[in-house]
Amino acid sequence: MTSHLAPSRTPAKHTTETLPHGELIASWLASLSSENTRRAYRRDLASFLSWLSVSKLDLLEVRRVHADTWRSTLEGAASTRARKLSAVSSFYAYALTEDAVPGNPVAVVRRPRVNLHDSTTQGLSESEARALLAAAQNDTPRSYALVYLVLTTGIRISEVLEARRSAIKHVPGAVVLEIVRKGGKRGRVTVTPGVARALENYLSEPIRSATPARRGDRQDPWLFTTATGHQWAQSEAYRTVRRLADKAGIPGRISPHSLRHAYATIALDNGAALRDVQDFMGHADPRTTRRYDRSRNRLERDPALTLSRVFGA
Repeated sequence: MTSHLAPSRTPAKHTTETLPHGELIASWLASLSSENTRRAYRRDLASFLSWLSVSKLDLLEVRRVHADTWRSTLEGAASTRARKLSAVSSFYAYALTEDAVPGNPVAVVRRPRVNLHDSTTQGLSESEARALLAAAQNDTPRSYALVYLVLTTGIRISEVLEARRSAIKHVPGAVVLEIVRKGGKRGRVTVTPGVARALENYLSEPIRSATPARRGDRQDPWLFTTATGHQWAQSEAYRTVRRLADKAGIPGRISPHSLRHAYATIALDNGAALRDVQDFMGHADPRTTRRYDRSRNRLERDPALTLSRVFGA
């Protein structure tokens, strides 16, 4: 089979225009409601295209056997592999509606089971979270503002980096940050006084260049930017958190999601209601929040003890 693809070692750097069948891909991405989903799915499809180029297959000529072979090469957590399969399946489902393919070759490919009861993300103890925050404070105002904000609100790193400075609002008795949640839903989180001061200190720093990439970025800058005013990339924020974890002496693979994980576990350990944590983390399914509840299986929380007091047994 003749390949229409050029090999690529950096799939994440593909643009829609340079991808094979770019017009169809662009239309599919435009049909997705969430910018976060578009970003993740674009990256996943580019990775799939890179695999296809090595296998000398065209995107629109893939069959079930090829999809199964690709699945066997996927690495990472079950949730990551499941998302990649969902991304590619979503593309083919769209291509099918446009009569570009005879069927969806990924539709019946077996998906990895995602554990809905336990999180695989490495979290932080309360003392580790404090150490990380101290390391961030000794680093830069931007690092401190980011770590402090995520630790105390539990918002996703993508939600943080997609926020503009105008998203900080003063409401009666509080400061809030308005964000776009996963799936395109809008929400807001409380900015504590300490975080507000950290943000104010960071945002008071001058930008080295007065000419960001787009005019809109000058009118309403990103909340977290590079020194030249461009949007701070997730990959760079990830490396910053890893570097700070090393400075704090925290072992393992700490990521920005570890801060979100810590928000949930520390809040629940200190008496926050599970439903409140669910709401402010933007979880649609309470089982997702329960994955962070380290105390849910403690014997002192067994309803049997409550009933024993009711019946005097």
